[in-house]
Amino acid sequence: MKKADGNSSIYVTQPVLPPLEEFMPYLEKIWANKILTNSGPFHHELEQALCDYLGVKHLCLFANATIALITALQSLRINGEVITTPYSFVATAHSLLWNGIKPVFVDIDPLTFNLDPGKIEAAITPQTSAIMPVHCYGRPCDVDRIQKIADNYGLKLIYDAAHAFGVQYRGDSLLNCGDMSILSFHATKVFNTFEGGAIVCPDLKTKQHIDHLKNFGFVDEVTVVAPGINGKMSEFNAALGLLQLKEIDAVLEARQKIATQYRQKLENVSGITCIHDIADTKPNNSYFPILVEADYVMSRDALFQKLREHEIYARRYFYPLISDFPMYRGLVSAAHSNLPVAREIASKVICLPIYPGLSEEELDRVIDLIVC
Repeated sequence: MKKADGNSSIYVTQPVLPPLEEFMPYLEKIWANKILTNSGPFHHELEQALCDYLGVKHLCLFANATIALITALQSLRINGEVITTPYSFVATAHSLLWNGIKPVFVDIDPLTFNLDPGKIEAAITPQTSAIMPVHCYGRPCDVDRIQKIADNYGLKLIYDAAHAFGVQYRGDSLLNCGDMSILSFHATKVFNTFEGGAIVCPDLKTKQHIDHLKNFGFVDEVTVVAPGINGKMSEFNAALGLLQLKEIDAVLEARQKIATQYRQKLENVSGITCIHDIADTKPNNSYFPILVEADYVMSRDALFQKLREHEIYARRYFYPLISDFPMYRGLVSAAHSNLPVAREIASKVICLPIYPGLSEEELDRVIDLIVC
């Protein structure tokens, strides 16, 4: 979209897509073999390619990350209560409700914006069966402390890693932490397959069980072993993923360059706090959040509106908190007094546009409106 002054609208993200002509040979193969879904050749090829790239042993592709979250909880037979974060996209908690599980919200750490390990133990009850943290913005949770808590109390640990594609922590894939990690390949993500997701699991037996669950519970055409769901990724999505994977390093490099420029140009703006990377992490810069502090020249919402008036569509991720929505606000753990840090961060945050196609001129437009 172009304004009268010739400037294009700038959104918080823009999907990376390959040249259409490069996708055509994949489509021709699909047309030739007539396999559109049900774990076709591109599906299997993408699963292996992602395992190799991400440094994980086993991965199950899904139609989207929400179904992957729901299925992961099913596969581990999670019930009762699950401790999770209020500072995330609603799918995190929705996956619990869809399984008849009660979310228990715990406050976040003021530096990482992830589930605060120091608050988890106080929320554990006899009904607690698991912890489901989120690597918010792709920034690693305190995986050691959270794993120790899970081990001490005999709890399962499922990471919502929707933001964490390709993130490495202390030289290893962040996705190898916990019992399972769930990825999103939605159009807005660092790596996209139009729509899609995946479960990273630790062993072949678990992968086989999840593969059954995502295909109605079928083992073969006459044997159903579980009340499964239809969560399969199509061949079209898998084919696109294979093509996207060829350029992912360039995508991550471009995001890093933009993040560096933001930090350099906004670092000394009074009242604007840029969020820095966590130590020992190779980030993916899936988002670029800033905090608008009290000493900035205007409020967070005023800056948000100013950007919109100039056709720059930044987002207040994550405001409101999940715990503020009608289906959650009645929970004891959703009380405002229980989540002071999450509420404060949600009232300050703006995620600025970041994607490989963001030009220098567009980046300067965003920065100039914040600086001036």
